Amino acid sequence: MSQITEQIHSSEIGDIIENSLNGKKPTQSDSQRLLKSNDVQLMGLAANYLTRKQFGKKASFVNNIILNYTNVCITDCKFCAFYRSPGAEDSYTLSIDQIESRIKISWDIFKIRQVLIQGGHNPNLPLEYYEDVFKLIRRKFPQVGIHGLSPSEIDMIAKVEKSSTTEVLSRLKDAGLQTIPGAGAEILTDSVKEIISPKKISSAEWIRIMEEAHALQIPSSATMMYGHVESNHDIAVHFSQLVKLQEKTNGFMAFIPWSFEPNHTLLQKEGIVTYGAGGIQLLKMIAISRLVFDGLIPHIQSSWLTNGVGMAQLALQYGANDFGGTLIGEEVVSCTGSRSTELTEQKIIEAISQIGYQAEERDNFYNTVCLH
Repeated sequence: MSQITEQIHSSEIGDIIENSLNGKKPTQSDSQRLLKSNDVQLMGLAANYLTRKQFGKKASFVNNIILNYTNVCITDCKFCAFYRSPGAEDSYTLSIDQIESRIKISWDIFKIRQVLIQGGHNPNLPLEYYEDVFKLIRRKFPQVGIHGLSPSEIDMIAKVEKSSTTEVLSRLKDAGLQTIPGAGAEILTDSVKEIISPKKISSAEWIRIMEEAHALQIPSSATMMYGHVESNHDIAVHFSQLVKLQEKTNGFMAFIPWSFEPNHTLLQKEGIVTYGAGGIQLLKMIAISRLVFDGLIPHIQSSWLTNGVGMAQLALQYGANDFGGTLIGEEVVSCTGSRSTELTEQKIIEAISQIGYQAEERDNFYNTVCLH
C-alpha cells in the first residue's frame, strides 16, 4: 500500500486511484481518463491491492469444454472467422448424439465441471433442439454445469419461435440452463456495432435480455471485446452500462475483457484492423475493470485465450482473480489461427503456482470444488 501512496501524488490519475482505494468507483469520465493514461503500473498496483484484499493469493479456474454446436450463422459479423452461411460446404450442426458423446468423453477423461455452449445464429434450429440438449446434459451428467447461449443467440431462437426472449429464457431454464455467457456484447455502443456487427442485436437489446435473465434468477457473465474500431469513450460507455445494470439486478458473476484477434476476419481483409491490441492494453483493461467493478462484479477473468498464458499470469497481478477455463474443443478463436486454444487442468495449475498463487478449481457458479 505504501508503494501505491508514493506514486499517487505524482500521477495524473492519482485522484481516481485514491478514490478507488477509498471505495469511490470511477465515473464514466474517470474511466476515459484511465484509458487515456499510460500509468498502467499504478492502475495495476491499485487493482491488485483491491483483488488481494478480497481473494488473497488465490486464482480460480473451471475445468470445462466449449461446445460450439453449430457454425451456421446469418449475422455475418466482420470480427468472426468461425461462421459459415447456411448451406456452405463446411457448415455443420452437431446432433444430440454427437453432443452426448463429446460430453461423455470429456467427463470420463477430464471430469469437467462446465460445458460452455455457443454457436452461430442458426435460423434452422428450433427451441426444442436446445431444450433436448440441456435436458440430456442435466439427466446424464448432473455434475456438469450448463453455461450457455449468448443474448444474441437467445434473440435468434425467439425469432425462430416467433416468441418473446423472456419465454425462451424461461423454457431454457426449465430444461436445465444454469448461467449465461456474456458474448454478443462486443462494445455496447451502436455506432461500433454498425461497423463490426450490423445484423446483430443492439446494445439496448443485449442489456434487456440480460436483465430478463437476471430477473429469472439466471446469473451471467459480462464481456467486452476491445481492440478494433472502438474509442476510449465507447469503452467507458460499455463500463457504465454494465455498472448500471449490475446495480439494478446483481446478476453478473464475472467480467471478461478480451482482445480482438483480426486474423482471417473481414475487419482484417478490409484493412480496418491489421493487428491485435497487445499485452499492455490487456493489463490496462484488466486493471481498469477491477477499479470500475470492485464491490459490484466480483470476478475478473485473465483472458488467456486471446493473450496467452504468460499474459494471463501478469493479469492475475493486475486485478484478475480468475484464470478462466480449460476450454477443450474451442473452435471460434482457433479459426483465427492465433494460438493453441486448449489448456489442460495441470497446465493451468502450474501457471498459477508459478507466480506464487494457489489454484482453486471452481464450478459454474464460482463455488470452490477443490484447492490445489
